[in-house]
Amino acid sequence: MKKYSLFLLLINITYLFAQEKTNTDAKELKEVQIVGSRNTKRTVVNSAVPIDIINVKDVTTQSGKLEINELLQYVAPSFNASKQSGSDGADHVDPASLRGMGPDQTLVLINGKRRHQSSLINLFGTRGRGNTGTDLNAIPATAIKRIEILRDGAAAQYGSDAIAGVINIVLNDNVNELTGAVTYGAFNTNAQGNFLPGTANTKNNFLDENSFGNTLGQQRNFDGQSLKVGANYGVTVGKKGGTANFTAEYLNKEKTLRPGYDFRKGFGEAAIQGLNLFGNLNLPISDRTEFYAFGGRNFRDTDAYAFTRNGGERVVESIFPGGYTPRITSEIVDNSIAAGIRTKTASGWKIDLSNTFGRNLFHYYIKGTLNASLAGNSPTEFDAGGHSLNQNTTNLDFSKNYESVLNGMNLAFGAEFRTEQFSIFAGEEGSYSTYDVAGRPITNPATQTAPIDPISGELRPGGSQGFPGYSPANEVKKNRSNVSLYTDAEFDVTKSLLVSTAVRFENYSDFGSTLNGKLAARLKATDNINFRGSLSTGFRAPSLAQVYYNLRFTNFNSGGATEVLLSPNNSPVTQAFGINKLNEEKAVNGSLGVTASFGAFTATVDGYFINVQDRIVLTGYFDASALNLGVSEAQFFSNGVDTKTAGVDLVFAWKKTIGDAKFGATLVGNINNMEISNVKNGSLDEGTFFGKREKAFLLASAPQSKFGLNLNYSKNKFDAGLAFTNFSKIVLVDYADEDDVYTAKTVTDLTFGYKLSKQLKLSVGSNNLFNIYPDQQDEQGNTEAGGYWDSVQMGFSGAYYYARLGFTF
Repeated sequence: MKKYSLFLLLINITYLFAQEKTNTDAKELKEVQIVGSRNTKRTVVNSAVPIDIINVKDVTTQSGKLEINELLQYVAPSFNASKQSGSDGADHVDPASLRGMGPDQTLVLINGKRRHQSSLINLFGTRGRGNTGTDLNAIPATAIKRIEILRDGAAAQYGSDAIAGVINIVLNDNVNELTGAVTYGAFNTNAQGNFLPGTANTKNNFLDENSFGNTLGQQRNFDGQSLKVGANYGVTVGKKGGTANFTAEYLNKEKTLRPGYDFRKGFGEAAIQGLNLFGNLNLPISDRTEFYAFGGRNFRDTDAYAFTRNGGERVVESIFPGGYTPRITSEIVDNSIAAGIRTKTASGWKIDLSNTFGRNLFHYYIKGTLNASLAGNSPTEFDAGGHSLNQNTTNLDFSKNYESVLNGMNLAFGAEFRTEQFSIFAGEEGSYSTYDVAGRPITNPATQTAPIDPISGELRPGGSQGFPGYSPANEVKKNRSNVSLYTDAEFDVTKSLLVSTAVRFENYSDFGSTLNGKLAARLKATDNINFRGSLSTGFRAPSLAQVYYNLRFTNFNSGGATEVLLSPNNSPVTQAFGINKLNEEKAVNGSLGVTASFGAFTATVDGYFINVQDRIVLTGYFDASALNLGVSEAQFFSNGVDTKTAGVDLVFAWKKTIGDAKFGATLVGNINNMEISNVKNGSLDEGTFFGKREKAFLLASAPQSKFGLNLNYSKNKFDAGLAFTNFSKIVLVDYADEDDVYTAKTVTDLTFGYKLSKQLKLSVGSNNLFNIYPDQQDEQGNTEAGGYWDSVQMGFSGAYYYARLGFTF
């Protein structure tokens, strides 16, 4: 049964909707494993914890969202993500979070198997500052059947990273059907009405990327033009009903350019050109045994603005008269492959043996730049090196359902062995070296001197401007492994009472062992009302990137530029400042909720608290000028704070069919409040270690509330959707130590669809129809990214208009 209303995407979590599904759909849900339970007889309607089931096909045909992060931002209650600018690698990989936690505190699975993380670590004024995370945008939406979001702590079930919850992506397995879409869209560049009185440039101009100078090009009404083409097709394999499903997806999106202050003339979303290939294979070997495999390759070529070099020793007038805006471009490659065998013994035991390998490669190329110490002899492009992360996970899982124990019991246990490797590799010499007046790399500062800028009288710095290349001194190749054992059990104590338990032991080669547990229950009070709740402990292992990442970079703000050393955790420099060895984050999670269903109306409300101790953060900048390191400041990763988070997720849904017309309305919302209960600065100055500004970035990981109202209508060949999303106020702290206040905003999305034939459907619409922007900040230019807005709420690119032609053959 096809569904055209967005509210159907979330209503699956309620009891009534499950009763109203067709027998075929109900059977399908019972035969698959839902994230959060290893009982294949358990469905989302009788689970003890909140789970969203999002039908991706319905979402993608009812919105103009191009990427998975955008899609989930507007349909999942407590999921948040936004585009960045001026944040180095985070411009290319969007950090995302659940319930205000960090990007690395949500575990991502594909078909129930752990997905590898990105090798990127977020450093600047981003959500997830100091965190790594999983790149959801590397997974093509066209390949996805549904997304399951477990909004509850699950480290006792799935291991590290599941403090905030789990996102499980289930791949398509349909056959003998070619489906897909061609989508084209563009952003409105008119930001008029979003500026303080007296400011200019209500329409954007484009930088001339051929000269890379400050000359502004011709005005344009639209930018960020995007073309997305996706296709999915499956075939039967063998005589026993095997399936092989394949997806190809291409995305070409241009940069956007939005107003910035004088020291930042290139501010906007990055350009992306990417190709995604994915496959999903299921091959029965016998009546009881099945071989499966899935995986894919994502390649992205990205292009983002760095900070403008307006003059001084960083500008070579003979190359870029008047200054230039370097561009950080990258090639990102995500490869993954999983394979396994599932079987069911004659006694009813289900056994699953699998191996999953994933690799993320992030390679920087800096363009429109120069190495100032080479003066007029400098190239304008550099290979700046990069980093990679490999992860290999082997699982052996057992489970069995006992119908004769109580009213039913499911027992599961298993083991996991995982290895990880993090690497940093150097760029070309000119991307990191400082040269002397004779054009030789400086190896002895006592006898060699860099050239002096004739205008400022200052020594010219080395390295590629915009992003300094990784040098051989930065190179690392570090490995670790961990072994984990788990067991969980679900008991249907009575027809009304479900009790679920889980225990997991993990041992890491680099920091030791941890033991975590979980208890959850669901009580069916009446035919219409369920109560549910959970209590668990959790953990997150420090990522290898947080332990070993190191870089020398230039930090820009309106006051100028400073050279900063990000020192690795195992460095003598880090130890000299009193920063301890990184250990795991420890968490306590609790939730209590109610679900209700009355006729055409359903509701779910779930409250939660998440207390995290020893949360890993990126410190502020310490004075390092006396250490003779060639930098003025130093920065570190540390188990620096404890946080307490409390909130509520809610979903209210209504649907009605009148004749041939279908009506739907859904209100999804999240109220979230985080407090920093302790700053673990030891003898270090708290204001420097984790001051007001760093605290504000952490607390603004999510708005304190987000509510979305989705209204839908369909009849015969026509459908329409109208959505309102309200983001609450966010307060950040700028470089002047002043509050940057972003008041609450409401974004409107509108879409219309019409079936031209059985095979073709045309949709047109707009995201952010009324061109709403965050509040512009003052004219001092102290925002993190140097634009008129920080990366908050709905982003900073304005209205997006699109048309899509969907096809099914």
